[in-house]
This record gives sequence, structure tokens and C-alpha cells, in this order.
Amino acid sequence: MPKELSYTIEEVSQLLKVSKLTLYDLVKKGKIPAFRVGRQMRIDAKDLDIYINSHKTNQNTALPASNVNPRRNETKDSHTIVISGQDLVLDILGKHIERNSTYKPLRSFTGSLNSLISMYNGECNIVSLHLFDGDTGEYNLPYIKKILVGQPFILINLLSRKAGFYVKKGNPLNLTSWTDLNQENVKIINREKGSGARILLDEQLRINEIPSRNIKGYEHEETNHLSVASAVSTGIADVGVGIEKAAKIVGIDFVPLITEQYDLVILKIPESERLISIVKGILSSPQFHSEVNSLGDYDTSQTGKIIYETY
Repeated sequence: MPKELSYTIEEVSQLLKVSKLTLYDLVKKGKIPAFRVGRQMRIDAKDLDIYINSHKTNQNTALPASNVNPRRNETKDSHTIVISGQDLVLDILGKHIERNSTYKPLRSFTGSLNSLISMYNGECNIVSLHLFDGDTGEYNLPYIKKILVGQPFILINLLSRKAGFYVKKGNPLNLTSWTDLNQENVKIINREKGSGARILLDEQLRINEIPSRNIKGYEHEETNHLSVASAVSTGIADVGVGIEKAAKIVGIDFVPLITEQYDLVILKIPESERLISIVKGILSSPQFHSEVNSLGDYDTSQTGKIIYETY
């Protein structure tokens, strides 16, 4: 089979000098074909060429300007928003937003830290976070204050969930603490840089004074919880870090080590006032709580609680 060139959304964004939001919108509307490899969306080079060539002689249907971004997307013609993060609960949230408003949610399956940076760059409307700070023991807020410098925002709890080790059935290596990773006979499977699970691991290694170079398999990365759990299930690795839900889906054991605070951050700008109100209403609704709780392994006791808000 001949090798066909394809691009990620980010690469096309850089090539055409337009925002990723613009491209997500074009893909959703069927104007540019795209396909997925795992959770990553890609565009064939030939399809991109076809789109560009078809618009060269028609200025009225040219690619939207690069200044189309989430901070100015609440216009008469477009109510597209981007929800960034990987948990399937975000799909439920998107469904409720679409059902209760004129917004058209698009999903970006990006890790927490990279999502937060995308928000700073004006590319996301709602970002989900589970970023552990080893110095304070807090989740999310220390990172937001450093990255969304000078930006007003609201931080709302989405849910809580257990994070810990994926291990083989019966936990044959008896892995029960972060320091157990510092053994020559233990091989891990890691998450990609910028993901919440990767930051959790790196922070725990730091505060336990374990050099990452001592961890066998540290450089081997996967891009989602299910892939990490599957790598443990198939014997590629002895252990991985992730959430409880994926372990049950794959059928391996799970060692809980920490309760994650999984929050949503939205910029407090005039264009997002209505979106914030809608999200608050959804998170406080019994129907949303019921749908999330039906999935199992999630704690909604704090769902909808305002963790922090700038004024």
C-alpha cells in the first residue's frame, strides 16, 4: 500500500495560518475530509490540496480568516465551541450543551496541560484539567494561575475520580506505592508529555526523589488511558498510571493512590457569560449527575462547585 502523506489539525493550522477552531469547524461541516488514528484527527494531503484548489478562484467562499477563535465565536453566524480533554464525561457535557443551547460543541482530545496552553492561545472554550502540584498537594489552580496570566477565569468541579496503577491480575509484583516503581524488574508504560497522568507521575517521582532515568520504560509513551491499560494487559509493561475506569474496561487490576479533582476552566470574558451560565446549569442538574453516575467510578458529590473565580 503506498504511503500517503497526512497532517494533524495543528500542522494544517500552521500551514494555512488559521486557528484550529476554524479547521475543526470545517471538518464538522464536511468541507474538509478527516480521519482518526486513535484519538488523533488527521487530514490527507490530497484532500487539503483539493480544498485549497477549489477555493482559489472564489473569494466569497475562501477559508475563514485566522482571527476566528473561541473568544469571538459567539456571533450571529457561528456558535461553535471547543471542549478540550479526554474523559468520556466531556461527551455527555457536550451533548447537554448542544441540547440546551445554540452552541455546537467540538471535541479536542488533548491532555490537560496542553489544553490549558491552547486556552491561553485562544483555541479552546472549555478545558478539563487534572493537574497535580506536588508542592502544594493541590490540583489545577497552581497551573492555571501560572499559565492563564492576566486572564479572568472560573474553575468549576466536574467530578472526582481515583488515579493510580494499572497492574496485571493479582498484582504479581505487589506494586502499591510510587517508590515501588524504582525497581530494576519493573517496567512502566508512560503517558505523553502534557497529560495529567504524566504530570502526576513526574510530580510523584520528584517529591519522592526518584530520577526518571531510573524508571524502566519511562520513554515509552501512549496517548490515552485505555492504551496504557491495554499495554499492561498484553504484557508490554508491568505498570502504568491512569484512572480506574480504564482498568475495568480492559479487565486488569487497579491500585488506587490518589483522588483526582477533575475540573473545568472557562475564561470569564463577555463572550462566554452565557456559556458559563449554561455549564453551571448542566452541572447542577439531576439528569447530568444521573448519567455520569451510571458510568460508575466517578464521584459527583462536588460536581458544579465553584473552586475558584476571578472578579
